[in-house]
Amino acid sequence: MIRPGKMLKQVLESVFKKPATTEYPLVKARMPDNFRGKIVFHPERCIGCRLCMKDCPSGAIEIRKVGEKKFECEIDLGKCIYCAQCVDSCLKKALEATREFELAVLDRKKLKVTYNAETGEVSKG
Repeated sequence: MIRPGKMLKQVLESVFKKPATTEYPLVKARMPDNFRGKIVFHPERCIGCRLCMKDCPSGAIEIRKVGEKKFECEIDLGKCIYCAQCVDSCLKKALEATREFELAVLDRKKLKVTYNAETGEVSKG
């Protein structure tokens, strides 16, 4: 049987302890330097070798030629498993893993991100 005095001591100790959790929605979490979050594409660096497409285990990346030495990239963040193999295999560092991890959306079409090489615009869906 648990003695009430012993239990009261534990309750009072826990009242004055700092909480182990963070106040996440109010205080934004800072991810470590090697965190693999959302993948972004830099079209000015791409040479069109398509090694990223070959190395992607989930088939989430598609590189298309849109002009003379200009390529656009479509990344399906719904398929991506955030392993960053595409980032490691890119010879010209055209792909980069960011620290962004809050990617939840209600419409699945918004998870397809297209980086246009000619205009430099990013379109979703």
